[in-house]
Amino acid sequence: MKNEIWSWIGDLSQVAGIKHYELRSGRAKGTEAFDVRTGAGLAFTVVKDRALDIAWASYKDTALSFITPNGIVAPAFFESQGNGFLRSFYAGLLTTCGLSYIGTPCEDNGETLGLHGRLAATPAEEVGYRTERTDDGIEFVINGKVRETRLFGENLTLERTIRCRYGENVLRIEDKVTNHGFTRQPLQILYHFNYGWPLLSPQAEILLSAKSVTPRTPHAAEGLTSHLEICTPQPGFDEQVYYLTLNSDSQGMSKVALVNAELGWGIYEKFDTMQLPNFIQWKNLGAGEYVMGLEVSNSFPDGRDKERAQGRLPFIEPGETKKYCFELGIVDGDAEISALKAEIASYR
Repeated sequence: MKNEIWSWIGDLSQVAGIKHYELRSGRAKGTEAFDVRTGAGLAFTVVKDRALDIAWASYKDTALSFITPNGIVAPAFFESQGNGFLRSFYAGLLTTCGLSYIGTPCEDNGETLGLHGRLAATPAEEVGYRTERTDDGIEFVINGKVRETRLFGENLTLERTIRCRYGENVLRIEDKVTNHGFTRQPLQILYHFNYGWPLLSPQAEILLSAKSVTPRTPHAAEGLTSHLEICTPQPGFDEQVYYLTLNSDSQGMSKVALVNAELGWGIYEKFDTMQLPNFIQWKNLGAGEYVMGLEVSNSFPDGRDKERAQGRLPFIEPGETKKYCFELGIVDGDAEISALKAEIASYR
């Protein structure tokens, strides 16, 4: 309906928009968030005080994302050492890990580094949100900055913009990471996308095109031939992680997706494999911990020490800015799902 909508409603909040609020109970107390509804079925929550990451997400009131037993946790409860990250990790649709390190806890270059970095537990600054009414429709925008800094260390800033349009089931994430310091710094970033029930079920299918698949551990190797298969929740399931090199189109763009035949719809991720060449599948189908991570990164999450030793550690120069862009969208119905399958099958 585009702009014709205005003759049918009094205020846009009747059908879509952004709602800003504060969580007031438990370990989430004091955490600010934004609920976004596109008016076409897609809804999601951006958590201001957790790096503008995305917690809850749904389509037609059916959940997309996985939420850990922690629930939403305020950044004050973050534990940086060892695996302390797991005590405040809520997963959600997106947790962004980094910026100066990701992955396994380690000792690197004289620093003791915990799991997955500090970014995801850092509140955003200079946050704004707006609804833009243009000749060709309505756009919802949330933007802000997340800084990772240390005296005698890194001075990195992530600028994030999240966009979606009224009447569409697509959201776009535009990130810019800048080194505001005067020394070269490690830059590791991992986009930890996490899908849960009821989208994730034995009726769901992972769509991707890969050149290679490498299991992270001997246990993962045992499930290599069935790494894309999805079972019911299993008590005591031991996570399995796989590193994939994906095929792409002629521009280096690739899509992966999770679609559910029973629901008749699914979600895709679209990204630039030249910006983010590492794809990680996190398969964790445990009872009460039933989640599939389809993650994208500029690095392997085996610890910064190992990446440095292998000569693979990415860096960002003083004054340099690196950009990372994503599109997440819903495919609904046989025709859209079939078209997506054909597109992914065409990648080389």
